[in-house]
This record gives sequence, structure tokens and C-alpha cells, in this order.
Amino acid sequence: MKNQARVVVVGGGVVGVATLYQLARMGWSDVVLLERNELTSGSTWHAAGLLPLFNMSYSVGQIHKASVALYAELEAETGQAVGFSQVGNIRLAMNPDRMDEYHQYAGVARTIGIDVRFLTPGEVQEIWPLCNIDGLVGAIQHPDDGYIQPADLTQALAIGARNRGAEINRQVTVLGFTQKRGSEWGEWEVRTDKGTITCEHVVSATGNYARRTGAMVGLEIPVIPVEHQYIVTEPHPEIVKRHQDGLPELGVLRESDGSWYLREEAGGLLLGPYEKGAPICYPDGPAEGSEYELFPEDLDRLAPHIEAAISRVPAFGEVGVKQVYNGAIAYTPDGSPIIGPAWGLRNFWLNEGHSFGVTAAGGAGWQLAHWMIEGEPSIDMLGVDPRRFGDYANAGYLKAKNEEAYANVFTIHYPDEERPAGRPLRQAPCYDRMADLGAVFGQKAGWERPNWFAPPGTEREDDWSFRRSAWFEHVGNECRNVAENVGILDMTAFAKCRIMGPGAESFLDGLIANRLPKSVGRINLCHALNSQGGVHSEFTILREAPDSFYLVSAGVYQRLDHDWLWRHMPEDGGVHMVNLTNAKGVLVVAGPKSRTLMQRVSTADFGNNAHPWLAARDITIGQARATAMRVNYVGELGWELHHDIEYQNHIFDALMSAGGDLGLKPFGIRAMDSLRYEKSYRMVGTEISIEYAAYESGLDRFIHPGKGDFKGRAALLAWRERGFANNFATLEVHGVTDADALGNNPIYRNGELVGRATGGNYGFRLNKSLALAMLRPDMAALGTELDMDILGTRHKVTVIEESPYDPANEKLRA
Repeated sequence: MKNQARVVVVGGGVVGVATLYQLARMGWSDVVLLERNELTSGSTWHAAGLLPLFNMSYSVGQIHKASVALYAELEAETGQAVGFSQVGNIRLAMNPDRMDEYHQYAGVARTIGIDVRFLTPGEVQEIWPLCNIDGLVGAIQHPDDGYIQPADLTQALAIGARNRGAEINRQVTVLGFTQKRGSEWGEWEVRTDKGTITCEHVVSATGNYARRTGAMVGLEIPVIPVEHQYIVTEPHPEIVKRHQDGLPELGVLRESDGSWYLREEAGGLLLGPYEKGAPICYPDGPAEGSEYELFPEDLDRLAPHIEAAISRVPAFGEVGVKQVYNGAIAYTPDGSPIIGPAWGLRNFWLNEGHSFGVTAAGGAGWQLAHWMIEGEPSIDMLGVDPRRFGDYANAGYLKAKNEEAYANVFTIHYPDEERPAGRPLRQAPCYDRMADLGAVFGQKAGWERPNWFAPPGTEREDDWSFRRSAWFEHVGNECRNVAENVGILDMTAFAKCRIMGPGAESFLDGLIANRLPKSVGRINLCHALNSQGGVHSEFTILREAPDSFYLVSAGVYQRLDHDWLWRHMPEDGGVHMVNLTNAKGVLVVAGPKSRTLMQRVSTADFGNNAHPWLAARDITIGQARATAMRVNYVGELGWELHHDIEYQNHIFDALMSAGGDLGLKPFGIRAMDSLRYEKSYRMVGTEISIEYAAYESGLDRFIHPGKGDFKGRAALLAWRERGFANNFATLEVHGVTDADALGNNPIYRNGELVGRATGGNYGFRLNKSLALAMLRPDMAALGTELDMDILGTRHKVTVIEESPYDPANEKLRA
């Protein structure tokens, strides 16, 4: 075993070996893998080996696609058979909502180049003759889908890595990690029972041991495995005869509404249900010496799914059970893996939490290798970034959420779904007051936020759908009240921090593309670019003092944004960061009567001369101090009121008491989202991304290359010289009846794909269905007419002026 390497990968399952392979493939051959037992001895050996391309996540969909493409070439490259059976996959639908889900997914698939086809029940039976088609309304098929032999795949990746100079060490147990001091980045010492290896980078791909590995470096990694069972039957005569007759192997069959998958296995069938009640396992990692471990079977838990499978494929019930596997598969609270840098550590990388590890391994390793070698991933990885979770994701939270995520693998994934496990957790002080006013809550980053408000006497439950739901009318009323009177919104979940010190201004100026606010009390919207010129983070920045700045960003990206700041801070002690997320509450008042409301609750002057747009000042509301920032995300006159969180209810009560005759009413996140589309306001992760140059996202007025150097400046200018592939646009959608764009909707010109909607909504102030989109630049001229798919229906769309509501910002500046 070496004592020095560039990278040490810990974990010899398919994910770790794929990471090693991709690093070597991209030119880093001085890489070492450490496995405590044998390759695949954790979860890989008992995996069913499915390769599902279906995924509603833009990030995960591209990762799965890259994996399948790699696996198709591995045998030719390495000489090792991988058992890749590209038999296709059929997903059945038993109700219209499921077909809506498939149509929404098909939009994602088409925008990232995945072949997906729609089938009638009759076509299903032609392709899968053992399937009973009663009760089906349709299906989708992935011709490129299938399954693979996980152990063989892992060995092929290992051969490919070794052929490029990588080293694999089995029977080596990692005991701990220490990062050396004395240099900016610090080398890692990896201590093992066979000696110590010094390296630049560590990759943790330890599967069931993820939490134990994380604890060695002070991380609580949000991964706990869940038990997963599958059943293998004895051979069935009809399947054996098909093979004898030279007929093709039956593809993978999934009945999403029955929550199971089925495929051929050695002349029989393999059934894998995703049942409710499956427990977590290994909360603190497996026992010492654990290897090739399975749990006792629990067929009673699977009974409803077995019955559903027999009803759909009677042949499954006609043969005996050969074996039942019950093994651990890693899970995270949202079911997606964590791939990327560990927070608060330099050069420590995570590739953990893979519930579909065989499917994702090749693509995950591909992107992690890009990130490590080139400094950035090549696709937007927000959906799998480890920093999308915060410190609220402790063991108790993980138990509740991971079991829930497992049980909901096959449920319909509505765009407005809000799952109940682990809630309520983080609550703003005004939570009970909002509840008393009819709030129907959702959650982001563990925070409870009012999504919308049910009027008295109406049902206070969400009606999830891909189409306009029962809450559509109520959200419209909230929007109209904001436009006509004044509304109040809880945005306590914002991420908030203070950057201060003698080096604060210089540090921030070198990190963001906009100019910093010059005067104390002024506010600017600023973007931090990555090294390639895409947008990593968006901050609202208030200059509080000559050497102190208050930064606000999206609550769901609190750990991501604050870790980004930390990674770029100088180490000379001249800059300090204080996380204020849990210390500060935020209430937003917005609407034409908001100035009158503020003048009633405070003695401060809220006139334009005293308090102009993009300015902030400290005020008193009742007996509580607050910072009133004249900005908002809805495009009306209004203020964000930032305050010490213990004063929130005092401020809330003062506002509600003073605003009754002004029509003051609460509004929720869904109303805010509708209102932002009418202003063409971008959002990180949709219109703003590392995949788009800042100029492609239409951020020209926030980008100032003439101010001096800043991170990403040179790359952004070089990108502009090469030419852009995308252009941000606002679209009016025509002919809409009951469904607006949801995002990832493909956009066509004469049948050719020319862009995708990043999101859409109905604008109640304009009475129009709107979408924001990234288009090919030659398609983005005002007045251009295109076609867009919404749930399988083509709609005419027209490129319109940006900010169609109040384009001159007269209301904001009123």
C-alpha cells in the first residue's frame, strides 16, 4: 500500500470504484482506493442492478444518463463482462394523475436527451405478453433502460481504474483522518490498520458506514440506510419457453401505483416492492466484521405488493419463491444522493446516500471527478449537493424522513407535494398566529412556511396536482390583495449572515460581480460566480457600516451559500462571518398601502426621500427594533422587516392591529411565486445556474466587469467571446385551460427543440399564464412565436417584454 497519493477513495462498493475509475480516466492516476473487506461486500453485492433512467430531478436524470452510457462501453474497454441487459423498461399508469406525472417527466427527459415513449395498454401487452392490462390508462417506455450485474460492473470499473494506474487495497480499515496545518489547503493523513497515507483529497464513498466516516471528521452526514427486500422466484415455464424459442427477454416492468418493479432473473422473476413500514438500519453503521450481510425476511410487510404483482402478472404467483433478499440501501431525506464537497472542510468529498447506487455510480463519479480536477462540476448539481441539508438533519430527523422517502419511491411526485414526516420542526415565532389565520404550511430546509391561506369555512388541506389545484382560487385572492391593498408574508427561513472586519469590503468585492453598496444603508442584489462564469449564489447585500455587511440568500441554500463564503474568506483574520439565520426573523409587508401601514406602527419617515427603494434603515415598531429594507420579491411597494427573532410576535401583532382597515391579510409562498413571474424575477436553481453564464440569465445590470477583478470574471468574458447557447426570456402561454408550465417544459420551433421553460405560473395581476425560459439566442427576439409542451399538450407561446407587470418599476419606487 502506498503512503502518498493525490486522492484516497474510501469505500469499495460500486460508487467508490466508479469514482476511482473516473478520476483515473480524467488523468489523475495517482489515486488509491481503500476497502475494509472485499469489493462490493457492503450493499453492492445484493443490489438488483436496475438502471432506471426515470427521475424527476434535472441533476439526477443527467447522472443516470451518463452512467448508462458508460456501462454500455465498459466491457469493450476492459474485457470484463458486466451483464448489461438493455431490455428496456415500462412504467404503467393506472390513473390520469400518473399520466400527468409521466408527461411532466417526459419534458425533463427530452430536454436532457433521454428517449422516452408513450404506450397504450394494448402496446404494453404486445411488448410484455405476461402482463394483465386491466385498469391501465397508459404507460411510458425507456428503450435504453435495463439492468446490469452489480458485482461484474464493479470489477470492470476496477480493471479500468487499475489499467490507468490506480491502486486498490482490500482488507484495509480506515481508523481516522487528520488534516495537516501549515498550508492554505492542508494535506490529509488517512490512518489505517495497515499504516498512514498522506493525500491531497479524500473521497468518502462508504455507503452504510457514511455516518461513522463523517463522525471521524466532525460531520453529521445525512445518510441512514433503509431495509429493502426483493424476491426471486423459481423458473417459470412460459419464460423458459420464450428463451428456447429465441424470443427477446422481457423488459423491466414497473407498476408505480402498486409500488413494485419486476424483471426476469434466470428464467424466473425478480420482484422488488417499496413498502410502507420498512425500517432504517445501521443508524450508527454496521457492526465490526459485518460483510455480505442480509436481514431476516419479512414477507408480511410485502403482502399487499405481492398481491398487486400477482394481479398484474399472474405468472408471478404460479412458481415458488427461490430466495428473499433483505439488505440495506443508503437513503437521504429526499431520496437523492449527496455528491460534492463536504461543508466546512477543504478537499474532503462526499459520494454517499445512493439509494440507486448502481444506476448513479458512473455519473456520480464523472461529476465528482470534474469537480475535483477542474474545480467545478459540468452540470448543475444543486439537487445532489451535500450542502442542501443543514444541521437540522440529525439522526431523529433522518429516521423519519428516510423511511418516508423509501416508502414514497413510487408515489406520484406532485410539484406541490409536502410530505408530513419530521414536521413541524423549525418554526418561526409567528407560526401559531399564521395557523390561526388559516395557513396551510409547507417546509423548506426544515422551516415551516405558509404556502397559502384557506379562507374561513374552507378545507385546510393541500390538493396536490400537476394542474391547477383547489388552492388556485385562494392564491389568486392573495395576489390580488397584495396588488390592491397590503399583504404580510413570513420569510424567516431566509439564510442570513454578517460579513465584517477590516478586510470585509475587499473580500466581498472580489467574490461578487456587482458593485457593493457604496453608502451605509444601501442595498444591492449581487451574484457570486463560479470559476467558469456561471452563477453559484445570489445575495441581497446591505452595507450596515463601513466594514460590516448583512447578506440574505435563499433559505434552502443556507449551508451551501455560507460554505461558499467560508471557502473564499482570507485566512489572515481580517474577515469574520456570523451566521444569523436562526437569530433573525423576517416579515415582508407589500402592496400599495404598505407605506400607510408602516407609518402607523413606527415614527420613522417612510417617504421616498427619507427611505428610497434599495435602502434600509433601523426603525422601531412598537417597542421592538427592526431593520426595514425596501426590497421584495413580488414587485410592489413594500419592506422586508428584519428583526431579532424574539421580537417577531410583537412586530406581527402591531402590524395586524394597525392594518385591518387597510385590507392587511397574510399571503403565502405560492402567491409570492405567482407574483415573481409577472416581474420576471429569476431564482437560483432554475433561471440562475452554474450551467448558464450570468449574461445568459439576463443579469447584465448586475454584472460589472469594469469594476476590477472578481471570481469568474475572466471566464465569463471568455464565454461571451465564444458566444452563448442560451438566452433568458419571458413567455406568454396561450390556450391554457387548467395547467400552467411547471419547469423543464420543452420548447419547439417547427418541431425542433430550441429551449426549455425553467418554470411557469399564472399571473393574477395580468390574467395571463406566464413562463420563464432559456431559449436558443436566435429564438429569443420579442414577438417570436414558439410551441411548448405542458403535460403532453402543445401550447403556442410568445416571447414578451421582461417584467410584463410594471416594467418601469413605478410601483416599487412609488
